Order: sequence, then C-alpha cells, then structure tokens
Amino acid sequence: MRLTKSTDIALRIAMRLAVLEGPGDAPTTREVAAAVQVPYTHAAKVVSRLQHLGVVEARRGRNGGLSLTRKGRTGSLGRLVRELEGVGDVVGCEDDPPCPLRSACLLRGALRAAQEAFFASLDPLSIEELVGTPTGPLLLGLSARPEG
Repeated sequence: MRLTKSTDIALRIAMRLAVLEGPGDAPTTREVAAAVQVPYTHAAKVVSRLQHLGVVEARRGRNGGLSLTRKGRTGSLGRLVRELEGVGDVVGCEDDPPCPLRSACLLRGALRAAQEAFFASLDPLSIEELVGTPTGPLLLGLSARPEG
C-alpha cells in the first residue's frame, strides 16, 4: 500500500510541528513547507485539511502561525491516516470499465483486510511518539531554505 502525496505531506508537517513547542515557535505555512521541502500550494491545502480535522491550529496576525493541537499530538496515527486517506478500496473494481472478475473475485476482500491490518498497525502510535530520537533532532535541524 502506498499513501497519497497529501497524506505524506500531512504527516511530515505534523511531525515538524510536534517538535516546535516554545513561544515564538509557531511557523507559518510557508516556513513549514520550506522546512519539509514541499511546494507551498500543496502545504497550504494540507494545512487546511489538518485544521478541518482538528489536528492543527492556525492563528493569524503578529503572533500567528501553526501549532499542533493536543489531538494532533497524541491522537491515534492510524485514525489520522484513515481520515486523510479515506476508506476506499485499494483496487478499482468498480472503475470505468469495471473489472470483469468483480462478481466472483476474492482479491478485493483480501486487499481490504490487508489495508485494515496496515491501519491497525498504526493505531497505537501517535505523532508525538514518532518524533523521539533520532527523528526529533533531525526535524529541529530543518530550516526554511530561501526560495529562488
């Protein structure tokens, strides 16, 4: 199974925010995008989605910036990935044209069970747990590179 690019970006952004805790450590979306090396436009869409899910808080103004909520920090990683990925099938049995085997195929069910096992293996983890050593220090060392 492969995660979508937006889920990958969301997890990187959440992990970056998880290591920034002090006052003045609330980066802008542009700063986070540069630090995790993703285009600003993609990061902005992902941050909006993370806000909608209650994982990220965004404040405007002089003391504004992004921060990870308690839910984002300690919530189930499996639940977050499920919400980001959606609950669709791994294969496109009902695509256009539909698969001719769909009425008697056992693959769809097997892949659905494998997908759920993947998510279940992430359930006990949280973003907070992912940013320990050696990941946390590396995330702290990331800095926004000048564009150009």
